[in-house]
Amino acid sequence: MVRREVKLQAQALIAAFQFLTRFPVPLTVPFQGPVLSRSVPYFPLAGALIGLFLAVFSWLLHLVVPAFPSAVIVLAIWTALSGGLHLDGWMDTADGVLSHRSRERMLEIMKDSRVGAMGVLAAVLLLLFKASLLAELFVAEQPNRYWPLLVIGPIWSRAWMGAAIAFWPFARSGEGIAVLFNEVKGLQATASIVVAGASTWLILFLAGINSGTALVYLLVAAGITICCGGLLAAWLNRKLGGLTGDTYGAMNEAIEAVLLFAAVIWLHAY
Repeated sequence: MVRREVKLQAQALIAAFQFLTRFPVPLTVPFQGPVLSRSVPYFPLAGALIGLFLAVFSWLLHLVVPAFPSAVIVLAIWTALSGGLHLDGWMDTADGVLSHRSRERMLEIMKDSRVGAMGVLAAVLLLLFKASLLAELFVAEQPNRYWPLLVIGPIWSRAWMGAAIAFWPFARSGEGIAVLFNEVKGLQATASIVVAGASTWLILFLAGINSGTALVYLLVAAGITICCGGLLAAWLNRKLGGLTGDTYGAMNEAIEAVLLFAAVIWLHAY
């Protein structure tokens, strides 16, 4: 029994990285309920790996490349590390919910592989916003100050996806991501938040930030994530009668952007 649980947890860790990132993990695991439900607590670790990669790359660029080109390059890598999965969800969600059609029609639009005008506009505005925020960080701050903030965003945005899966209903019961993650409950979502908190604390400790400031960073990141994610989930649930895989990706993108925005405001203020 213990051996089986250890095996499932190992498979769950691998599944989280394979599902949420494009880092090569040359192992095959079953993408089935018992594994995927256990993968949710590891979502923040996938985000942490993406964030650490971005931090290292931005530091290398800082040595030779001006701030704005660096921001665009880092943002391109940021998007590529998830295979554009979340950005695709952002565009599909914008196409659907901004069409102002019936619930059924919005869900149909979101399933369409083609991207409409609203999706393109939403993607352009989001990418411009994130690129401008990264440029502000790179031009105003040294890497030793901003690098932990690049890691915190991807950690908490992916932790929120677990909470959204557990605490809001699926809009398309019995199909799509609902089939893959229908065993996720509050326990897994809570574990994901705990892992996000522990990962954040470790990152801030490695950055040499004192415990008082680290606690403030952690609480602010958690508070922004819960407020932003909760408002978005409630709004999307009201519009669609539940959430979908696309909306999880959209919330991930939104929370990353809001946390990055908060980081810029924080560093400019202090």
